[in-house]
Amino acid sequence: MNCTLCETRKEKRFCPALHARICATCCGTHREVFLDCPSDCLYLKQAREYARFRPELLEDERWFAQVQVEDDFLDAHPLLLEDLAERICKSALGNSSLRDRDVIEALVALVRSFETRANSGLHYEPTGPSLAQQALIQELREVIADYDQEGQETGDPHLQDSDALKVLVFVLRLALDRSSGRPLSRGFLEFLRTEFMKDENTQSRIILP
Repeated sequence: MNCTLCETRKEKRFCPALHARICATCCGTHREVFLDCPSDCLYLKQAREYARFRPELLEDERWFAQVQVEDDFLDAHPLLLEDLAERICKSALGNSSLRDRDVIEALVALVRSFETRANSGLHYEPTGPSLAQQALIQELREVIADYDQEGQETGDPHLQDSDALKVLVFVLRLALDRSSGRPLSRGFLEFLRTEFMKDENTQSRIILP
């Protein structure tokens, strides 16, 4: 039998997104583009194993290469990193339409805002993102504010905008690294779900991009 999509090549694999059989070429070409692949798809899992770090990301302006995140910096704010990751994960669980692209665009807008504050002291509010992205931006702002307030209540110094910026840039780089970059990708969100929504007795593992 021929592939359901191209109708020319021989079908080779079952596509759970279409509930039909397709060829390997169409699977690779249309995966997470217009095929909304479920996370338990064997071929999607295999692709994620191979589609690791893409060197071209270092040239992407969204990488914010000008922001230096030292190897030992996150040791000073591990709870903030975990709180941000957990909030993103919970937002995705509450909104099934959320994709990596939405999270990345929200993080980019938030990073630009904190970069402006860290460099000039001016408060810049991003405009233009979707309602889902605006909601996520607000939630992440609240996470940072709560973390700062709780820290000061226990005697820690005020969280500097430059430090919040570095944590946000780290999360953004992790998102870019873990996402396939395709429109429907949930690779980053699945990574967060696996790493941060564990049993509380299991320690999360954060892998540097």
